[in-house]
Amino acid sequence: MRIVVSGGGTGGHIYPALALIREIKKKDTNVEFLYIGTEKGLESKIVPRENIAFKSIHITGFKRKLSLENVKTVMRFFKGVSDSKKILKDFNADVVIGTGGYVCGPVVYAAAKLGIPTIIHEQNSVPGLTNKFLSRYVDRIGICFEEAKESFPSEKVVMTGNPRASEVLGQDGKQGRLSVGLKLDQPAVLIFGGSRGAKPLNEAVLKSLTEMGSKPYQVLYITGDVHYDEVQREVELIGNPENVIIKPFIHNMPEVLAGIDLTVARAGATTLAELTSLGIPSILIPSPYVTDNHQEKNARALSNHQAAELLLEKDLTGPKLIEKIDGILTNQETLQEMKIAAKKLGVPDAADRMYKVIKELVK
Repeated sequence: MRIVVSGGGTGGHIYPALALIREIKKKDTNVEFLYIGTEKGLESKIVPRENIAFKSIHITGFKRKLSLENVKTVMRFFKGVSDSKKILKDFNADVVIGTGGYVCGPVVYAAAKLGIPTIIHEQNSVPGLTNKFLSRYVDRIGICFEEAKESFPSEKVVMTGNPRASEVLGQDGKQGRLSVGLKLDQPAVLIFGGSRGAKPLNEAVLKSLTEMGSKPYQVLYITGDVHYDEVQREVELIGNPENVIIKPFIHNMPEVLAGIDLTVARAGATTLAELTSLGIPSILIPSPYVTDNHQEKNARALSNHQAAELLLEKDLTGPKLIEKIDGILTNQETLQEMKIAAKKLGVPDAADRMYKVIKELVK
C-alpha cells in the first residue's frame, strides 16, 4: 500500500500524522509513505528527520477579511492542486490522508478529483476552515471529540481519536519521573504551557512559587525555551523551593506524563489526547489566542465530564492556581474520580482505528 499524508503549520497537525505513520509501519513494513507539506512550514524540518519521503507545494492560508492576498491564495490553491495531482500520480498513491492545516487543502482535493480514496482527520472539537471545505469531497472524516460531529456530514464521520494517544501508552512512568529528578514517593504535578510556554501561566507560577514550597507534593514546571532565562532571573530573587523542579523543555514527554498525577496545561488537541489516554486529571487553561476559541471548547469537552477543571486565562492568578491544584492533588477521592473520567474519554487505540478506516477504503 502507498499512503500519502499531508498536514502542517503547527505541531498539532504534524505530530498526529507522524504518530499514525509510525504505528502503521509497526503493523505493515511493506507500506510506503510520502508526506506532502510546505517548504517553509514546520513539517519541512520535522518530517525528513523521521526518514519519511517529503515533497512540498506552495500554498498560503486565507485571511479572515477581504484582501488582495486572498485572490493570490485562490490562485496558489489551484496551482497547488495541479502540482499535487502530478505528485500523487508519480507516487501512485492508494490513499491520501489530511491531518489539518491549509497545505492539505489542495492535496486532498486533488486526490478526490483523481478518484483516490481520501480521509481527513480533525483533532479539535471545532473544525478548521480547511477540513470544513474538504469534508464535502472526502470519503471519511476521523474525529477526536464528539462535539465535532455536528460540523460534518454524519455518514462520513468515524470516531477515531488522535493517533498521538497510542504513542504514550506503555511508557515507564517510574523512569520518566527519575529522568527529570522527581521523587517516587510523593504526588507530582506537571505545569507546562506548550512547547513555547505561556507567559500568563509563568507569571502565575512565579507568584505562587514560595507557597508551593510548603506543599506535600512536588512540581515539575516547564517554562518553554523562550521564557526560561527570564523565569530563572525571577527565581533567583524569590528562591527555588526544593520540591519544585524547573526546566525549559523536556524531550521525553510521553515517558514523563506516564509518571504524573496531575497536569496543568493549555488545551491543545494533542495534549488532551495524551492526558485522556493515560487517564491523567488536569487543570486546563485554554489559550484565548487561537482560531474560533477552539481550545476553550476542547477543554469544556473534558470539564463537562469531570475529567478536568477549567480555568480561563482571565481568571488565572497565583492563589487560584494553588487552590485548584490543592483541591485535586490533596483529595484522593476527587483525584481518583477525575482519573476514571479522563480514562473514559480516551481513545488509546486511535492509530488502530485510523488504520482500519484506511484498509476499508483501500481494497
